[in-house]
Amino acid sequence: MINTLSEIKKIITKEIPQEANITKIEYEGPFVVVYVKNLSAVIEKNELIKKIAHEIKKRIIIRADPSSRKTKEEAKAIIENLIPKEAELVDIKFDEETGEVMILAKNLGLVIGKSGSTLKEIASSTGWRPNIIRAPPLKSKIIDQTIYFLDKESEYRLKFLRNIGMRIHRPMLYKNGIVTISALGGFREVGRQAILVETSNSKVLIDCGIKPTSTVDEFPLLEELDIEELDAVIVTHAHLDHCGFIPFLFKYGYNGPVYCTKPTRNLMTLLQLDYLDVATKEGKPMPYGLKEVKKTLLSTIPLDYGEVTDIAPDIRLTFHNAGHILGSTIVHLHIGEGLHNIVYTGDFKYAKTRLLEPASSSFPRVETLIMESTYGAPNDVMPSREETERLFLEYIKTTIERGGKVLIPVLAVGRAQEIMLVIDEAMRLGAIPKVPVYIEGMLQEVTAIHTAYPENLARDLRNRIFHKGENPFLSEQFISVDDKNARPEIAEGGPCIIMATSGMLTGGPALEYFKLLASDSKNTMIFVSYQIEGTLGRSILRGVREVTLTDSSGKINVIEVKMDVKALDGFSGHSDRKQLLRFINNLSVKPKQIVIVHGEESKCLSLAETIYKLFRINTIVPNVGEKIRVV
Repeated sequence: MINTLSEIKKIITKEIPQEANITKIEYEGPFVVVYVKNLSAVIEKNELIKKIAHEIKKRIIIRADPSSRKTKEEAKAIIENLIPKEAELVDIKFDEETGEVMILAKNLGLVIGKSGSTLKEIASSTGWRPNIIRAPPLKSKIIDQTIYFLDKESEYRLKFLRNIGMRIHRPMLYKNGIVTISALGGFREVGRQAILVETSNSKVLIDCGIKPTSTVDEFPLLEELDIEELDAVIVTHAHLDHCGFIPFLFKYGYNGPVYCTKPTRNLMTLLQLDYLDVATKEGKPMPYGLKEVKKTLLSTIPLDYGEVTDIAPDIRLTFHNAGHILGSTIVHLHIGEGLHNIVYTGDFKYAKTRLLEPASSSFPRVETLIMESTYGAPNDVMPSREETERLFLEYIKTTIERGGKVLIPVLAVGRAQEIMLVIDEAMRLGAIPKVPVYIEGMLQEVTAIHTAYPENLARDLRNRIFHKGENPFLSEQFISVDDKNARPEIAEGGPCIIMATSGMLTGGPALEYFKLLASDSKNTMIFVSYQIEGTLGRSILRGVREVTLTDSSGKINVIEVKMDVKALDGFSGHSDRKQLLRFINNLSVKPKQIVIVHGEESKCLSLAETIYKLFRINTIVPNVGEKIRVV
């Protein structure tokens, strides 16, 4: 195994053609960056770079030495000339610290060119390394702010990456091969997910969430964790129960990287900012502030699916599609030189949906599988998507025909976009009448982020967007409500559909619409997500027909629930019991042991018992606070 930077430099210097004129080789985060004066000498040598990367077992980035780059004005003129107008170029920004040029455009295919020809031409003729970003057809404030912030703090970020690079590639001190998993949150419960993986040399935290609807056991058990000793934090996806507590780590001494996908980076930032906003309005003490959210963003290193990346001296990380929400991942940790492999599903959907492809079940090796069990009970078998959609559209059609309004409380990320796709198709095909579909809360911003990453969406949807020029998220039926004062007018107007957060009626615009619509029997409320115990949504589902709520002025109002109330489980982004068992059965390699997480205690225990009976695999259901040695 090649361990030192000096060994890496010898191999790279030997393999790269002399005419490239290497000036510097150094670590930047998990990458080895090679600076050359003659970029043209290596720009076409992809196979050579792959060969070197395979030999040193590191990811390589080739950059032009600052002395060989064109001025920003010259480079901008060359780029504008090379990129066709049809690409709809939006912006060009230069990062002098890294030598990258960010090209923001609407049609990335035309920026890339055939087999990457345009990108290669930009790099060789300007000396700047292109970093292309899709400009979403729906404007996203969070994407704009992220680009601005990362550009503004590029000097800090480069120093951060170099420091992290040296930490990742430090020599290993111990060879005893001990690997443990600590259950810090989300075990025999749903919420505050946090898992600590420790080796003799490294400490990696996977997820760090909150329980958004609870004031008891709201945060993970971090008291015994030395936050400053963490090598890395991995985020599986952007739901608060998995990412809501990460800025807290930076408040109390963490200065390392956060690994996730690019969509997760944007969605996670959005949700953390919203969490702070809601906490402020409710007068709740905040565990962190805006400063820590920004620090989290600056410290995030986005990775694509399938990229094998060093994150610690003895741990490599690979992300696989989880099919749960946009950018969600299954985490594969390869520990040591073949010592042990851990696969953590996070929240995953082992079935194709309109929005996403099914979760991956193919991994090169897995000795320990950590698997969610949200729907792990024997009766947790969901109806088919076809039946779910049929009922959903039937409820909508019946309500509209009697002159009522449909309120759909939704989770902003994932479920809402799935519902939008169903409604769009139904209206296009005439299955339901064309009425206004009002979108409120974070839904518009989250949907805009979805339009920025069509490559991460389901194949059929991707093809519609790329090849047919049809983007259902841009349908004229979807109307964004930007002024809360418009709500009474919508409630008093004609038949319509209203999609709003929160999905469990714990607050947000959905609750305000509920107050306006609940007393009219012509209206219908359709729950499309799980209603956690203790929420207003759960109470109404159980049959409560008189609700006492306090308004912003402290006045107590009693609301009579006369509207029709329906619930549909089939839109869930989680795997049901059958899908969970099918996932284990279809794994490319069978694990030696399975650890069950993310489910009510009875569901965890039931699923574990069934797994052992069916597969004879040792299955563990830890308690929060428990530590398991897997090697």
